[in-house]
Amino acid sequence: MVASDFDTTRLGKTGLKVSELGLGTWRFGHEDDQGNIPIGKERAHTLLDRYSSLGGNLIDTANVYGEGLSEQYIGEWLEDYDRRDFIIGSKIYWPTRDTDPNASGLNRRHIRNQIDKILSRLNTTYLDILYVHRWDETTDVGTVMRTLTNLVSDGKVNYLGFSTSIPNAWRVVRANEYAKKHGLEPFSIVQPQYNLVTRQIESQYLPMCRTYDLAVTTWSPLAGGFLTGKYSRSGTKQEDARGNRDDYFEDRYLTEANFKILDAVREVSNEEGISPTQVSLRWLIENEDVSAPIIGARTVEQLEENIKSTTVSLSQNHITQLDKSGDWSGY
Repeated sequence: MVASDFDTTRLGKTGLKVSELGLGTWRFGHEDDQGNIPIGKERAHTLLDRYSSLGGNLIDTANVYGEGLSEQYIGEWLEDYDRRDFIIGSKIYWPTRDTDPNASGLNRRHIRNQIDKILSRLNTTYLDILYVHRWDETTDVGTVMRTLTNLVSDGKVNYLGFSTSIPNAWRVVRANEYAKKHGLEPFSIVQPQYNLVTRQIESQYLPMCRTYDLAVTTWSPLAGGFLTGKYSRSGTKQEDARGNRDDYFEDRYLTEANFKILDAVREVSNEEGISPTQVSLRWLIENEDVSAPIIGARTVEQLEENIKSTTVSLSQNHITQLDKSGDWSGY
């Protein structure tokens, strides 16, 4: 492993040390609206090469990213590297076969079937982290936790993680309390959405993480690209910008309240002499509750700009300014 831009940070109480930013790979093998795959194997390997060359070691994927191609690309790339140099996490939950009603969720059959396929695609004998991509209320908590614990006992998984789009702290607590009572493996890592315009986890979820000593790896740290600064109240001229083709993105992010937060990001950006992207990522890196934000990039240039956030700094006044840029009194 080549050390350069990254320092390492502890991944909660797992004992693992990871780079300050993880590399998310949901775009690897993903087919766009025109049927193209912008990040095919060659570009994916180029991004992984650059991330690794800068000292990155935390790679995040899922069994449904690119319908399995993301894991496959990573597995093929690992053939030229020492597997032990990387902390690799994948996820399980979403349907993998449309014709099989049992090929989804967290039922024992689906978990057991998918872990072997995940390991095969990744060309590895173990996962460092297996996240449940969402919680499954149709499967008994005991069945889920016992099945996951068996994967740890079998050496197929080292640590368990909990990924979520809706920050329901009680689900994590219920699962971990059950695990504690019955001598099972608990969740030790969580992956919620968190960024300057999505801060709902601050009221209950992050305090829960502190109480249970859970490591936090966050997804969407740049709010799908909104916090890069390429959007304005009058729109963006970038034809491939997500906000130009995604109604959900427009409704979720292109609001006046969020633009006021972006105004603060731009102000700090100008005063610090760094990009809005680096301001937004640095704000997360400085957060003691966050172990490692998971970044995504389509190009090496984007990746390098993101990683530069690990080498810059923000004054305490600017951190406070960003903290107060949105109204979170209702959370």
